This record gives sequence, C-alpha cells and structure tokens, in this order.
Amino acid sequence: MAIGSGLGAQLGISAETTYGTFVAPSKFIEFTKESLVLKKTTAQSAGIAAGRLLPLSSRRVLTRREVSGSIDLEVTNKSMGFLLQALMGTSVTPAQQAATAAYLQTHTLADTAGKSLTIQKGVPLTTGTVTDKTFLGCKITSAEFSCEVGGMLTGSFEFDGKDCDETQTLAAASYANMSPFHFGQMAVKTGSFGAETALDGIRKVSCKIERPQEVERFYAGQSGLKKEPISNDQVKITGNLESDYVATTLDDLHTSDAATSLVWEFVGPLIAATHFETFRVVLPAIRLDEGPPVVDGFGVVKPTFNFTGLYDGTNPVKIEYMSTDTAL
Repeated sequence: MAIGSGLGAQLGISAETTYGTFVAPSKFIEFTKESLVLKKTTAQSAGIAAGRLLPLSSRRVLTRREVSGSIDLEVTNKSMGFLLQALMGTSVTPAQQAATAAYLQTHTLADTAGKSLTIQKGVPLTTGTVTDKTFLGCKITSAEFSCEVGGMLTGSFEFDGKDCDETQTLAAASYANMSPFHFGQMAVKTGSFGAETALDGIRKVSCKIERPQEVERFYAGQSGLKKEPISNDQVKITGNLESDYVATTLDDLHTSDAATSLVWEFVGPLIAATHFETFRVVLPAIRLDEGPPVVDGFGVVKPTFNFTGLYDGTNPVKIEYMSTDTAL
C-alpha cells in the first residue's frame, strides 16, 4: 500500500507512436505539482414535458472529452528526454560521446507533429490504494524554465490531451538516481553566435517557449474526441534577465535594439573525460524589449531585461542535454 496522500503519487511518461494510443510508461519523473484533468462537455435537454419541474437525468449527454493541465518539476540530470522532444519537435537519439557513459541529446526547434505523450498519473486514496488516470495524446503547448539565486532550475509544462483512460494497469514506479540542475551551475552568455562570453551580474533567468496549436479539432465520427492538434502560428520565445547593474552590455543592446546570441547553460558534475552533465538553451538571436535601468532608491540598481527570441536566418534554436541516458 502507498501512503494515502500526495506522498504516494506518481507520474509515468512515454512517447506515443500514434496520437492518443496508449504506450506503457517507460520513465517516471519526480514532480512538484501537477494539474492534469479530464475536461468534459455535456448538453442537457430543454424539452418541455407537462408537469416536469426538473431536467430529466436521462436526457443529459456527454458530447466531447479532452485533457488539459500542467506539470511543474525540477529539471534533473536524467529522464528529461521525452519532455524536451515533445516540446521542441525533433526526433532525437542520444549520441554517445566517444566511448564514455555520456550521451548528448540535441533538441532543435521543429514542428511537433507526431510528438505526443502518454502520461500515467497515480493518485492515492486515503486508504493507500493508488488510482490510475492515464492521459492519452498529450501535446506540450508551452514550457517555461526558470532559475534564480539560491534556487534550482525548474520547468513548467502545459499540456493539451485527447482523453483520459482509467482502465489501464498502474505501472510500478521506479526512479533513476536523479539530481537537479541549480543556480550554482548556471552561466549566461551573450555575443556573436558560437563566440558568446559570460555575463556578470545575472541573478535570475526565465525562458518560455510557446507552441501554438489548433486544439479544437473535434469532428463527426470521432466519438467526441479530438484529432491531433496542428501548429497554427509561429513559435513564441520570450524571457527575462534579472540583474544587478554591473555593466552596460544589456543596456546597450536595449538602446540599439541590436540582436545577440544568448546561451543559458547549467554544467554539472563530470560524467567522463571532458563530458559533463549539461542543460543548455541556445537562442541564436534575441532582442531586448524592455528593462533600461532606473534608480528607485538608495540600493543597487537592478534592471530586468525582457527579451524575445528570433531566428537569425541560419542557426536553429536548440536545447542540449547531456546525461547518462542511453535512450529518451
């Protein structure tokens, strides 16, 4: 029996081969909060019947089903591949580095067609019995990463899904020995692409990647369930850099509206040879929208520069993830 509270909860995840078709979980992720739920649409008859003062129960119908919600977690040194692939869109096979235990995943920005997940949630009753809720056809619609002084790198993933199946067998959770990336491993670099240099004074960074999709693909003949969402707008990348005003680098970029490449990276312990646990976001072109420094008291000036990620015409946006995972 599990503990009859959130202490006994679990989340298992797997990549689907076909949108909305169950695949048993192959990874179990440690999370801090989730809100995945079934959303249903019903219709109630308004038919008039002599003397009936209350709508008839048998004349209420369930017309459609879908899933929505989010997962908040700490970004760890293992088991992040499925989520990153579903966010970024490229099919990734981890590349072994030389003959070491280090494997590099390079998630470049691409269309997310065919990139859906099965997410199985175990929710404990107070008795310790864990109930199964398996969410099918989960597509990531946005993800936001954030890290500040003294904190861990966190991720918040928003999902749209096809259906909730409560008839599957709850998988037995097993966890890799995972460690979170954190502020002590963080560096922020700007400059020409491929030759970025470290910025001083950065206290907090956040970056949000939005994948707009047509999620209202409900058609006749689909039993009230949707077909796979389709990208229906350009990707939106935004973020902010909170800093102490130790240099004019970002201020000058705001004034000139010039583009710069941004590398936001976390480099953890050595895996082998020259290969370290790594989480790295590479934005080849950003422009600063707001945040020129202002003096609002006696303290250190602390501007927050908001940025928009754009395409430089040559180099792709990407997330690099180095771990010991031999497969996603």
